[in-house]
Amino acid sequence: MKALLLSLVLGLLAASQGDVIDASQFTGRWLTHFIAAENIDKITEGTPFHIFMRYIEFDEENGTIHFHFYIKKNGECIEKYVSGLKEENFYAVDYSGHNEFQVISGDKNTLITHNLNVDEDGRETEMVGLFGLSDVVDPNRIEEFKNVVREKGIPEENIRNFIYNDNCPRE
Repeated sequence: MKALLLSLVLGLLAASQGDVIDASQFTGRWLTHFIAAENIDKITEGTPFHIFMRYIEFDEENGTIHFHFYIKKNGECIEKYVSGLKEENFYAVDYSGHNEFQVISGDKNTLITHNLNVDEDGRETEMVGLFGLSDVVDPNRIEEFKNVVREKGIPEENIRNFIYNDNCPRE
């Protein structure tokens, strides 16, 4: 009985610490499907977080992350490369302010992420992203994405679909 109680307590303690995800398994080509943001102005066309992801490299050994993506400005696709360092349970990335980027969940076809951006004016914005390997993602993963959006307190009307206007180069 004591062993059962101890395993229950340890299980609850581990759950309270959050799942530790080996993000290196998600290194690869990704396409932006949806992004939701508290401040919708952060993800509209012409802004820094209206991004069309192409590749994410999670280097757990060196504690780094590398992004390759495009933004659109005046309808033109502009290529960007951004890197960050692992700190605790997130990656610290300097891009349009300071960002704390983390993987919420993923599988072989989709990736759900969270980003906290603190811009140059000190304004915080929560963002949740859904990335996929192809132009189509499983409806169950879209629902999971929407659940994370709600958990972060972001209104569902602040979800933007990116895949339908992604005409940037796909290497």
